[in-house]
Amino acid sequence: MKSILIVDDEINICTLLSKFLSKNGYQVESTMQGNTALKMLEASKYDLVLCDYRLKDTDGAQLLSNIREISPQTVVVIITGYSDVRTAVDMVKKGAFDYISKPLYPDEILSLVKKALEYEQPPLAAMGKLNQKASKQYKESNQYPLQDQNYVFGKSKVAKELYRQITLVAPTDYTVIIYGETGTGKESVAHLIHEQSNRHKGPFIALDCGALSKELAASELFGHEKGAFTGAVNSKEGAFEQAKGGTLFLDEIANLSYDIQVALLRVIQEKQVRHVGSVKEIAVDVRLIVASNEKLQDAVLKGKFREDLYHRFNEFTIHIPPLRDREDDLGLLVDNFLEQTAKELDKPKAGISKEVMECLYQYDWPGNIRELKNIIRRACLLTPDGQNISMESMPLEMKETHDIIPIVNNPVEENLETADIQGQNDLKSVALKAEYQKIMNVLKAVKYNKTKAAQMLNIDRKTLYNKLRLLNISY
Repeated sequence: MKSILIVDDEINICTLLSKFLSKNGYQVESTMQGNTALKMLEASKYDLVLCDYRLKDTDGAQLLSNIREISPQTVVVIITGYSDVRTAVDMVKKGAFDYISKPLYPDEILSLVKKALEYEQPPLAAMGKLNQKASKQYKESNQYPLQDQNYVFGKSKVAKELYRQITLVAPTDYTVIIYGETGTGKESVAHLIHEQSNRHKGPFIALDCGALSKELAASELFGHEKGAFTGAVNSKEGAFEQAKGGTLFLDEIANLSYDIQVALLRVIQEKQVRHVGSVKEIAVDVRLIVASNEKLQDAVLKGKFREDLYHRFNEFTIHIPPLRDREDDLGLLVDNFLEQTAKELDKPKAGISKEVMECLYQYDWPGNIRELKNIIRRACLLTPDGQNISMESMPLEMKETHDIIPIVNNPVEENLETADIQGQNDLKSVALKAEYQKIMNVLKAVKYNKTKAAQMLNIDRKTLYNKLRLLNISY
């Protein structure tokens, strides 16, 4: 019988959930205190913890961190009375399986509990040993896995180089800067570095600096004391304290305000944090990994980023290649996402038509791996069981890209050539011919991919389509 621990400071919630889940065949215990919950976890094994985000003696983030330390195998679901998407996403990033908002509905609760209990979370220690073994294997035999459960490495030259750099820097304590376009998997790479490091038993805390206002940033990073500012009803640990003994990943680091950068530099130098509203120094032992889709050197030159902070971070740099430079990996990525989606939707793995694969190879993927994953998930949902994914399931922008422009004898080109031979000095005709020739040269260079052509011509795709119609170019 699966065991569940309910942690909520409302006695009615504890009572109702205990009775409902017990009737459905689960062994249930409850408490209204976070500290009591931790003692219960130390004394007994629980398969699942249903935990309210707002507790009188702590909050969900702190309790989640403590649960992961005491019982890494226990799955945690957060209950929140606040429909705050960022809070929910933060909890999932920090290791929660999912979240559910109040008011609670029986069917929704039961469905989520079943899914959570089916989820098998690998032990952190075992995961670290497996990844360290993979790292050693690569160094000894120059071989590496094409994928693990969290990341598809691929077989392209750039993918192999990325993996080589990860295995080299992971065992060190270097601060790492990860550069990459949106959707390339910067957080996944940071997680891989953590899992292959000597800190793999510690927490991995991720924080999106791009989502933090100047007022919230100090509290989220360094913590605050009760009453430090309006709304600070409880003391709170910041990301540095939550990541003690582990890794802190700061995404979109260039978005931090100048004042926060100054405070961050001091924390890195002194290895101590001070809560907002406190004078007490707290020692922190954390490995930093930061990420940006903008080169920090450029941000320094623009005066947006402190040069001394940049040099503190710049101990090792990793560049994640965009998906358009990983053509050899596309098939493996597609297959991986087809398998994942089949499990999510509880349906047979979908096949994929030759036409769709050609379309995927033609597309230039501005949203990178994240965009590919979303397109595959959408297509699988739209495709009936037992059928291959067809072009009908593809989004409009991909259908447009798939329209290949054939090489034809174009009447506009012929007319322009005739005008030139006759020696006519019609500026409009000369301009049209020059424009036609430029567009055709670019289209041929990019194998008639209109998305790439528009980018090279520095115009949007709609403008390119209008010009193709004007010049009577078939597409």
